[in-house]
Amino acid sequence: MIFFFQMRLVYICVLDLRNMFSFDLIIFIFPCVLIRRILYWRHWFSMGEAPAFCFDNLQNGFGLKPKGLETSADVGDKTFVIGGADNDSTSYIGVKIYDKSTGKWVIPTVLGTKPKACKGHSAILLNEDRIMIIIRGSTPDDCIWFLEADTKYVKEQRKFWGTEVVAWSRGVRGDAEKPVVISGPSGVGKGTLINMLMKEFPSMFGFSVSHTTRAPRGNEKNGVHYHFTDRSVMEKDIKDGKFLEFASVHGNLYGTSIEAVEAVADSGKRCILDIDVQGARSVRASSLDAIFIFICPPTMRELEERLRARGTETEEQILKRLRNAEAEIEQGKSSGIFGHILYNDNLEECYENLKELLGLNGSAPTNRWGTRSDKRTKCLCP
Repeated sequence: MIFFFQMRLVYICVLDLRNMFSFDLIIFIFPCVLIRRILYWRHWFSMGEAPAFCFDNLQNGFGLKPKGLETSADVGDKTFVIGGADNDSTSYIGVKIYDKSTGKWVIPTVLGTKPKACKGHSAILLNEDRIMIIIRGSTPDDCIWFLEADTKYVKEQRKFWGTEVVAWSRGVRGDAEKPVVISGPSGVGKGTLINMLMKEFPSMFGFSVSHTTRAPRGNEKNGVHYHFTDRSVMEKDIKDGKFLEFASVHGNLYGTSIEAVEAVADSGKRCILDIDVQGARSVRASSLDAIFIFICPPTMRELEERLRARGTETEEQILKRLRNAEAEIEQGKSSGIFGHILYNDNLEECYENLKELLGLNGSAPTNRWGTRSDKRTKCLCP
């Protein structure tokens, strides 16, 4: 009965679509409507869950006007035209904006990795601020894209650039494919926890390869240890919004690119980003749809004992790390960056909690945790 009801809804939707689209386009859209899995944003401002094709959104969402290989959508007093030749290259899907208040066309600054040009696409307007693009003839992993048109992130970027801005992101299927951002002070054990994950699940997780402008050292290989690049190139890519996070360390730039994270996902693995709090803040601001986890020590005294037990730092270095750790812990708990905090009282117990959070113990990935009184091993940030 439920299946019949769903099929009837699909049939009704297709009848409604006939008045708006050509038969050829309906043939492309119809199989997509049957996809029942949940789509998540891979990056660019947290969207949360987005049903593959909500029946409630079909009639309103498909109010996009197709013209040749282009579609257009009205967002506020602007019309976004998607398709045709990209401003920089004909190998990518282009975007242009018609501002009805001024009567002028604008070529926006485009952030994020752009989808490649295609033979055709359809589109759905979501929440009046972003557009879901369904690319014809693409692989399942490359057929869904999102274009931010008027989200909070785009509004902030407009102020920064002083011009119109849009942001692309590619959709991924299922919460289990979300990248994982793990942060914590030096000596807290986050590296050990990540190594335990990699050892137990070698085919599931992968690290993104960072970019740097410094010269290779010793046996370091380009593309393996780092992506070594020229400073001018990296600065341009940062300006073009191609990096999730970056920092200047001892005169050299280091950063994590969107492409590097996508490369891990394209290999069929889930990306782990081991970065500090400032890096996590940048990633959160860049809107990668990830799981953000902060690892805390049980006490500062315990952290100091661990640092001293390593025997790798001088007294001055230990004191500096402890000062930095206090600041990081305060930010990790109160900044709103991290959705989850794990207290590493006991390594094995913390690891089991981490696996439970990531849905690696047979359960679904967890989005809610106990209160702060639950043994200090796991909690949901406010």
